Amino acid sequence: QVQLVESGGGLVQPGGSLRLSCAASGFIFSMYRMSWYRQAPGKERELVATITSDGYGNYADSVKGRFTISRDNAKNTVYLQMTSLKPEDTDVYYCNTRLSTGDFWGQGTQVTGSS
Repeated sequence: QVQLVESGGGLVQPGGSLRLSCAASGFIFSMYRMSWYRQAPGKERELVATITSDGYGNYADSVKGRFTISRDNAKNTVYLQMTSLKPEDTDVYYCNTRLSTGDFWGQGTQVTGSS
């Protein structure tokens, strides 16, 4: 079955960097667009970045220039490199893919800003 497993979250100081990973299985990874979303308590989940099967990335305005999405099709893994982190980037980050059978999500990884 389809599985998405995120890792790499943690505590980070403002201005710091973090790299999230999402290991995918159960589908032909190289054929599908992958996305990162984030969600704060009490708020709706928002799209952070998307990468096409060809490796082209698109970003929310709030992270443009600071975050970079990439993929390694040989490892069935999508990454989110986050730099210049701000307190408002503190959220649970989710990996997502949309297949013909529906939307699939990982369990999420927490990114927390520290002072």
